[in-house]
Amino acid sequence: MKAPALYSAAGSLLLTTLSAAPADSAGAAPGVAERHGTAVATARAEAAGIDFGRCSKEQDTPGSLQCGTVTVPLDYAHPNGKQIKLTVSRVRATHKDPNNSKHRVPRQGALVFNPGGPGASGMYFPLIGLMPKWKRLAAAYDLVGYAPRGVGRSAPLSCQEPKRFFKGPSQAPTHPSESYKQERIAQAKAYARGCAKRSGSALRHYHSLNNARDLDVLRAALGERKLTFMGASYGTYFGALYATLFPSHVRRMVFDSAVNPDPEQIWYRNNLTQSAAFEGRWADFRDWIARHDDVYGLGDTAEKVRRSYEKAAAQLSAEPAGGKVGPAQLQGTFLQAGYYDDYWPSRAEALSAYLKGDPKPLVGLAAPVTEAAAEAENSSAVYTAVECNDASWPTDWKVWDRDNTRLARVAPFETWDNVWTNLPCAYWLAPRQQVLDVRTGAGELPPTLILAAERDAATPYDGAVELQRRLSGSVLVTERDSGTHGIAGGPNACVNGYLDAYLLEGRLPVRRAACAPHPEPNPQADQ
Repeated sequence: MKAPALYSAAGSLLLTTLSAAPADSAGAAPGVAERHGTAVATARAEAAGIDFGRCSKEQDTPGSLQCGTVTVPLDYAHPNGKQIKLTVSRVRATHKDPNNSKHRVPRQGALVFNPGGPGASGMYFPLIGLMPKWKRLAAAYDLVGYAPRGVGRSAPLSCQEPKRFFKGPSQAPTHPSESYKQERIAQAKAYARGCAKRSGSALRHYHSLNNARDLDVLRAALGERKLTFMGASYGTYFGALYATLFPSHVRRMVFDSAVNPDPEQIWYRNNLTQSAAFEGRWADFRDWIARHDDVYGLGDTAEKVRRSYEKAAAQLSAEPAGGKVGPAQLQGTFLQAGYYDDYWPSRAEALSAYLKGDPKPLVGLAAPVTEAAAEAENSSAVYTAVECNDASWPTDWKVWDRDNTRLARVAPFETWDNVWTNLPCAYWLAPRQQVLDVRTGAGELPPTLILAAERDAATPYDGAVELQRRLSGSVLVTERDSGTHGIAGGPNACVNGYLDAYLLEGRLPVRRAACAPHPEPNPQADQ
């Protein structure tokens, strides 16, 4: 999900008025056939295991990383039908205590990770054990990543020719004209048709419930009686589905930057909420730039910084930088800074240099990388398929236009870009899934850990609160006054302390805990 807890009063009030078509049969239980199919698939996987070996040359990884595949049914209602292979990666537990070289750390099993998306691959995750903050976990766990169905080599999806995916330079109007809207509607319809044409009847089987079922098959293939899992962003959503479907199969679970799992939020309303939240994070970024006006010269107030940004967008509209960077590429680059504040200095530096006559830093950050087109197109296809398949979306353009026109009045930065990303779901041809009501009763699920930054824009803080309410016995650790998306293993020692205590010792606070924010980034010193 492209999906800070702290909205402006205007944004909060506005969101209460936004409406969408509710998901059909929200809360309905998955079918008996799928439950039986999952049991069949896990039994096969447990017997077969995973034959780990050297990774492919294309993956270009250190020798410590091993790769293999696990077989899952395309359709869990027909477990003896077509099978697909998911690629899996692993680095074995090192057993090395980073604080005591003489102490051999006992292995606790496999720690499986998903980075979110939908459409992101976790194949390189196991290499994170080389980083100092992860060495304790790498000592105790086999670190396991994988490419979910549709991603990379895992029965990959595609909706258009990759060479057509990167279009630039392009516009990004915050208040689009009627003619521009009609142009984007036509593109969304064409994209939805392309997904259906290129994937055929298989397309309907790429959704979050199957991602959760695949995770149980992977657990069995790894030889794990119970799953230890860490999901970030979208990974928290199908992790929550897993916890609901297979609570007795859970050992420990970490939900890092949680999606709001309320069936009424999946996915149309979550994206509205996300657009509002990005406006708050964009304001945080502009405040930071203004405080460092002596470095960047973009204005000593947030409003002056906004005017500098809009001046650059206007200039790029008239004459793209390097022939490749227009307003849309500028917006996309600055949107990334809404996810991660360690991006703030490079973005501010590039904007400052551009307005002073040097476009090279901006081109270096924002120009499409044609070599990455195939990977980016694949990621976009999986994102679209999963979100469109997961739930009902409004099929009347008037609903989208009404809701987002209202929202753009107070949150113009990301609103329309989010619409164009998700609009193919209005014209989707594959049948939708019934949305599972994420919920566990007392004693059904072992204690789980939820990590959230208060001002996270991609997955607003309300989602973490809602997830804790729905998962009995879960504990929420909050990084206050911070907005980085994905805080596990990051710069906050307090957050990492809770993470390590849980995964290594099973220790958690009583119900909630809070950490002070990590330090803001330092501006570039060479300006």
